[in-house]
Amino acid sequence: MRLLVVCAHPDDEVLGCGGTVARLVKEGFEAFTLILGEGVTSRYADRNKKFVEKELSDLKRQALRANEVLGVKEVFFESFPDNRFDSVDLLDIVKVVEKVKNEVKPEVILTHSRHDLNKDHRITYEAVLTATRPIAGDTVMSVYSFEVLSSTEWNYPYGFSPNLYFNIEDTLEVKLKAMEAYSSEIRSFPHPRSLEGIKIKASQRGMEVGLKYAEAFEVVRDVRR
Repeated sequence: MRLLVVCAHPDDEVLGCGGTVARLVKEGFEAFTLILGEGVTSRYADRNKKFVEKELSDLKRQALRANEVLGVKEVFFESFPDNRFDSVDLLDIVKVVEKVKNEVKPEVILTHSRHDLNKDHRITYEAVLTATRPIAGDTVMSVYSFEVLSSTEWNYPYGFSPNLYFNIEDTLEVKLKAMEAYSSEIRSFPHPRSLEGIKIKASQRGMEVGLKYAEAFEVVRDVRR
């Protein structure tokens, strides 16, 4: 079985589903990640400055290390502008997702929730939904949406409503180690994107279903052939 994570920015894959990816890899899945956006450039007035180029290069190295920790076989990078996906034709993003999907041929895709505050996340969801239209012969059987700390929970009044949970008690530490690789993105508690914040969220989701630690998803599509 093959798993593809499609996310907007570096670190979304760890925050949203790192524990689940690590678990499924242990269970025999081949995992792949597609990161659509360059990341970080929205923090600066001029995204073409030399120091921004260096930061992007560092972030890519961090992403490769984080995914290596999770057991991901290959990471695909695109460079759509950070927090500006709405300045790109949706079709261009869809074609990138389709290209990687056709190369990887995954049975399962994990991606963002349509209820997210971040517009890049919402557009990524829409692109994945378009690229995975249920056509006969397509390999994709399941599409699940994840939540991203410091983004999904801030989209008032719209809520993330999970109906699928993965026990990550045995892989939470792997997720935390992968997040540590993102030295430029991790924050100090009480920021949600802190190691303690990640652990608290995993505990919260676990308590919802009688587990110690869990990651939660919304089922977009689940086909049993």
